Amino acid sequence: MTVNADSSFSIASSWRDLPAAQQPDYPDLEALRAVTTELQGYPPLVFAGEADQLRARLASVARGEAFLLQGGDCAEAFDQVSADQIRAKLKTLLQMSAVLTYAAAVPVVKVGRIAGQYSKPRSKPTETRDGVSLPSYRGDSVNGPEFTAEARIPDPERLRRMYHASAATLNLVRGFTTGGYADLRQVHAWNQDFVRTSASGQRYEALAREIDNALNFMKACGADPAEFHSVEFYASHEALLLDYEAALTRVDSRSGRLYDVSGHMVWIGERTRQLDGAHIAFAASISNPVGVKIGPTTTPEEALALIDRLDPEREAGRLTFITRMGADRIRDLLPPLVERVTASGAQVAWVCDPMHGNTFEAASGHKTRRFDDVLDEVKGFFEVHKGLGTHPGGIHVELTGDDVTECVGGGNEILVDDLHQRYETACDPRLNRSQSLDLAFLVAEMYRG
Repeated sequence: MTVNADSSFSIASSWRDLPAAQQPDYPDLEALRAVTTELQGYPPLVFAGEADQLRARLASVARGEAFLLQGGDCAEAFDQVSADQIRAKLKTLLQMSAVLTYAAAVPVVKVGRIAGQYSKPRSKPTETRDGVSLPSYRGDSVNGPEFTAEARIPDPERLRRMYHASAATLNLVRGFTTGGYADLRQVHAWNQDFVRTSASGQRYEALAREIDNALNFMKACGADPAEFHSVEFYASHEALLLDYEAALTRVDSRSGRLYDVSGHMVWIGERTRQLDGAHIAFAASISNPVGVKIGPTTTPEEALALIDRLDPEREAGRLTFITRMGADRIRDLLPPLVERVTASGAQVAWVCDPMHGNTFEAASGHKTRRFDDVLDEVKGFFEVHKGLGTHPGGIHVELTGDDVTECVGGGNEILVDDLHQRYETACDPRLNRSQSLDLAFLVAEMYRG
């Protein structure tokens, strides 16, 4: 269990003396202090023991004994905390996991970008439309997406709303994952429907038939393990808003260690991973498993320095490197990083984010990604690890369970001219359900290859 204490807040707030990138410029600091003080007294959203369990699962990923599937919205929205929306995302991740588990013949660790992913770093502090400049939308936890001066003012009350929205989401997720919705036979039936109706489904039919035969064999043998009926599912988000994360940091009464109880796992983004910055200092103070996004400018020396700061004991499962290089650069830039880190003896989990390095703006003005580029970056990731004899530990993708039109390509091909039809993201483009399942089957083929 975890307990709140003034000492935990002061320790977790040691980052305040350091530069903190991408933080909101709140006009009312007293209001911010009032909200964060209240949050300090709120119950934990997750428990230290659950974070430790995920850390053990990620240790298996780092050792090459498991595969991580991490996915969900680019940025969650307060008005999408509904059973239908959450069920659709969970359903897509469960379907992807079933395919990957069978093909890779290793456990798949399932982690959602969920119940806390309400904040987004932005490349520019302001947005300009028709000659009018306003502060950028930074996610529902900070301000509103409407292009008005009032909506774009950072409001600390939104931190309180984020907590309650995250609590409601986790409640639904726990209900779905333990209440029969995640039954493996049901998930496989969903995949069979996808194979039958997908434009590219014939390509996946053989694998789907193999899974079907395996399940029928186990049924004939009378095997019905409990693992068939429920799943372990963990919540993660980018630890961007340090006032919120620090307010939800607690001392574990069993171990005396600090945990960020806003999520099982948190990661530090490409824009906030400065070695002398506040985000790395905060991540170093907590005992959760942590991830770091590393992009094309990352040097082997920086990677080793991040390990020294975040995983000084070299404990498998503590640190995950989430690479986001771009399809055209991953084959050149990733090998020296993996080689140096491996030679150092560190046991990090290597995970591929094939989304953020492949974004471009269509002529219509929509930010989008080509499915082929996403797939090619994953291919490059696998090729690099196969060439080095290391483990391609997982994928980290922005996806939704809805039939949106935000990324072009895929089996049910979306054209650039289709983007406007259901472009619903508030920030970055996401794979829709069909594209996500295409990716899972194709990654399964890579893992086997």
